[in-house]
Amino acid sequence: MSEEEIRSKISDKQDDITKIEEEITKKEASAEREIEADFDSKIKTTKDTLGAEQKNLDEAIQKAEEWTTKEKQFKEVVKNLTKELEKLKKDKASALKDKLKEIDNEKKSRIGAVDKEIKVLEKELKKLLKAAEAAAKAEE
Repeated sequence: MSEEEIRSKISDKQDDITKIEEEITKKEASAEREIEADFDSKIKTTKDTLGAEQKNLDEAIQKAEEWTTKEKQFKEVVKNLTKELEKLKKDKASALKDKLKEIDNEKKSRIGAVDKEIKVLEKELKKLLKAAEAAAKAEE
């Protein structure tokens, strides 16, 4: 392989790395949107329901004597919704973290393979240049 061919292959491999990095950047950006699409509507619905149920709870506490039964029901609903909201928030953060970690691992793996190829080509280029230099000295 000639020096120019090797340099061309190295350039192509470096272009591959750039493409991979651009692709990964897009995946990272879409990961957040994807996770938000999965969780934000659930969180909003739960938050809205929690707000409404919290209002009901406050009213029940003010009228405690006549609303004793309802107070217990609303407390349970609010408690469950609060737990669900916290769980959804934690799940969202965890899912995003996992997705970004997965994307980062993919990036490292793919770039690592290309880097290895570049190193092999660079070694081959070094050998070729040394051989060309030796041949030039031999001709002198």
